[in-house]
Amino acid sequence: MGGGSGVTLSSLIPFSGTKQIFVVNRLITDIIMKKVAFTSIAIIALAISAGWSAQARKGNTEAVLRAQGSFVVATEHGVPCDGKTDAAEAIQKLIADNPNKTIIFPDGVYMISRPIDTPAEPVKSVSLVLGNYAVFKAAESWVEGEAIVRLGAIEKANNINVNGSNYGIYGGIIDGSGVADGISIDGGRETKIENVSIKHVRVGVHIKYGANNGSSDADVSDVNITGNGKVNSIGLLVEGHDNTFTNMRIADVHIGVHLKTGGNSLRNIHPLYIFGKDQVYDSSCGFVIASENNFLNYCYSDQFATGFKIGKGLHVNHTDCFCWWYSGKVPFQTAIECEGTLESMITGLRVGFHKDCQVLTLLKAEKGGKGQITNFILPKNKYAADDASAFYIK
Repeated sequence: MGGGSGVTLSSLIPFSGTKQIFVVNRLITDIIMKKVAFTSIAIIALAISAGWSAQARKGNTEAVLRAQGSFVVATEHGVPCDGKTDAAEAIQKLIADNPNKTIIFPDGVYMISRPIDTPAEPVKSVSLVLGNYAVFKAAESWVEGEAIVRLGAIEKANNINVNGSNYGIYGGIIDGSGVADGISIDGGRETKIENVSIKHVRVGVHIKYGANNGSSDADVSDVNITGNGKVNSIGLLVEGHDNTFTNMRIADVHIGVHLKTGGNSLRNIHPLYIFGKDQVYDSSCGFVIASENNFLNYCYSDQFATGFKIGKGLHVNHTDCFCWWYSGKVPFQTAIECEGTLESMITGLRVGFHKDCQVLTLLKAEKGGKGQITNFILPKNKYAADDASAFYIK
């Protein structure tokens, strides 16, 4: 493409297809977000592939990329990041004015007084990309409730056949200032939340009832959540069906994960209980499962009073899950609690009770269910009188 040597950026990347596209896009993002310079040959190659070799030879790399119109840098369009000025209105206008664009937020503190809403309509959708130290922070005037970023909250749609139906938020820090929620998915399908750090929130990630007959089909990965240390704090709240959650760390919440719907796949999710003056240990829980057909693989409850709480008659698959307590100065420790009988398959369970706790329960449930506990690694402890694990261990 273009004249000259015929060298292109694609020809310099030793991959093809989707992987090549990913590498090229990541390289472009690094230039803009981190001001990372290409080598001379890469700059020229990118410029030639875009048809702007003359500009590139002058070293004007960013001008080349901007000429393609593939992204918008928020701070160059009047969005303040000084940690003082309210940026909510400017961000909302930028979203409205730039459909099907990637909006980049360089490092800085963006004060947010009200939720930032993105469109679910594919032809109007945007993706938000935050620098590693770009912070969306709830302002002092924030009214408690709702998330700082609400993906798919306006221009409702349910159509995966139109380009632009896949959008999301990538990177950065969402700071709820102790009162706001972090990120919610309010509409659309197949929305993504990736590589985000969420701090000081009431609810970290909230998946609302999905557009496709309740299915939200969202994918959340590599997300760290720190709650506000209060009894109303939940790390992950799921009210839509058919989502995936992968590689998440959650801390300083009362409930780590609350699944109100089914069809969800969770892998490597680690909620950690932290003692605090506004917490109540006895009612804390790592995972509350209130719906059928959820799948948990290597999910790790750390110090919560109850590791996994399963609703009545629910069929849930637990594989290689783990409960652990780092402190024994608590009234009781329960690995799994069922409302009624156990109907779930518990495979490869590992439990680490603390030696200083006197009331230990592996399974709190009624007897007579069809569930099983198999291939386990369990400590040799004396369990509470109402422990039902012996009935279900196979």
